[in-house]
Amino acid sequence: MSIQNVRLEVMQFLEKSIDSFVEQYLLPIEKIWQPSDLLPNSESESFIEDVKELREIAQDLPYDFWVVLVGDTITEEALPTYESWLMDVEGVSQKPDNGWSKWLRHWTGEENRHGDLLNKYLYLSGRVNMREVEVTTQHLIADGFDPGTDRDPYKNFVFTSFQELATYVSHNRVAQLAKKYGDNKLSKICKLIAGDEMRHHHAYSDFVKRIFDVDPSQMMMAFHHMMKHKINMPAQLIRESGEKIGSAFEQFSESAQRIGVYTSMDYVDIMQKLIQKWEIDKISNLTDEAEKARDYLMKLPDRMTKLAERIKIAPESHVFKWVQQPALIK
Repeated sequence: MSIQNVRLEVMQFLEKSIDSFVEQYLLPIEKIWQPSDLLPNSESESFIEDVKELREIAQDLPYDFWVVLVGDTITEEALPTYESWLMDVEGVSQKPDNGWSKWLRHWTGEENRHGDLLNKYLYLSGRVNMREVEVTTQHLIADGFDPGTDRDPYKNFVFTSFQELATYVSHNRVAQLAKKYGDNKLSKICKLIAGDEMRHHHAYSDFVKRIFDVDPSQMMMAFHHMMKHKINMPAQLIRESGEKIGSAFEQFSESAQRIGVYTSMDYVDIMQKLIQKWEIDKISNLTDEAEKARDYLMKLPDRMTKLAERIKIAPESHVFKWVQQPALIK
């Protein structure tokens, strides 16, 4: 049997448990928080005063912080790209009886709230050039995204396991910084988004764990492939208006590293967490090729740590078209 057919069989095997996955890892639509729960209520008589308060607090947040918050928002807003890519994975189809498409639609519904909420906060804050943000978002969706997974579900689940944990780290750190700067409402917003991302990480990493149980060698090879070629961040191709594809990513990443929201060491830490979570060192019945892949993976965090320690970050912020009032750079 071909590798592709085995993967399809495994996906069909896991699909039998899709309802339990939805129940365990996603929340009922009627009960989960919605963006309007966390923003000034436009139906309230206190709406204008509430917005004024939000804007006053926003003035005190540092420049790099705004760059990261905008970049995170744009990444979340590019959700159509991620859904269309996952809908093309082997074993997923648009047919009504396909369990995986049910999972992805529900997952997309939860993720959609993140960009919606952050976008509205940015709009109300008065610190952001929303048209530039919107142009960048449209570019990011139109330019597409290649995570290097092809249609392989094993590689895709490694990617989503990694990426959901990375977005948790980013949103959680932004929440901590917002609280430090006195914006408790924004801190709560980012904390709730981070909570969603962690639940989603647990789901996708559970999928990988289950695949290791039934097809350990090929799952090991897929993990090896993704780590060897490195995880492409969803914002990899981000650009400002009038600029080339991907031209803004390095400056955005440097802002995130400068304020400690997401660093090269976080990348290594996530890799190590996945190795431990999937108990790579304990997996048995591997082919010779998969054993070599395991050896590579076990040594990789130390190698990546040495590389991460050498990275130098520019001390000054790039001035983005997204963020108003560059004179307030701190």
